[in-house]
Amino acid sequence: MEGLWGDEPPTNPAATLNALISKIRSVVGPSVLRGRTQLSLALPEPAQVDVEVTIAMLHGAESAVAVRAWQRAWTHALSALFVARRTFLPEADAQWADAWRRRLAEVRIRALDSYAKACLELGGAELPGAERAARELLEVAPFRESAHLLLMRALAATGNAAEALVAYEQLRTMLREELGVDPSPAVQEAYARLLG
Repeated sequence: MEGLWGDEPPTNPAATLNALISKIRSVVGPSVLRGRTQLSLALPEPAQVDVEVTIAMLHGAESAVAVRAWQRAWTHALSALFVARRTFLPEADAQWADAWRRRLAEVRIRALDSYAKACLELGGAELPGAERAARELLEVAPFRESAHLLLMRALAATGNAAEALVAYEQLRTMLREELGVDPSPAVQEAYARLLG
């Protein structure tokens, strides 16, 4: 009831909820929506819940990155992104929906990271995908230094070393102005390689 109506329940919430459950059961069938006081949803095979599949795909992508299985990482990360980029139940205004939105926002960040890494390692026609993913990652996580590093690497790999240097300078300036710190040693090493 809280998930449906929050702080503004109908006059008779129990009766209204029973009516909704009855309507849902008539559409999906009693074998799918089971129970009276304790409800359970039993989805028939091969039904899948997209957010659960997305979380599994993210795990697969990160595992593949860890063992340098780049083609598998690319596939799993891209699959995770298809769902994680969408807004979770935009019409739902409830804490449980907000919790899922936060969780999927984190999935999106991690999937973009894995996807950009896979694209970089695959090279060739996938290099523009690495740049796009790094730029998207920076939009949603501007202080994530690994995203700046991915963008620098992607730009350098496509022959745009000057743009990679500009990307470093933008990171350095942002970190100095916002946090009073320098880029991490890994980012500084990448910068030194670009200069060399």
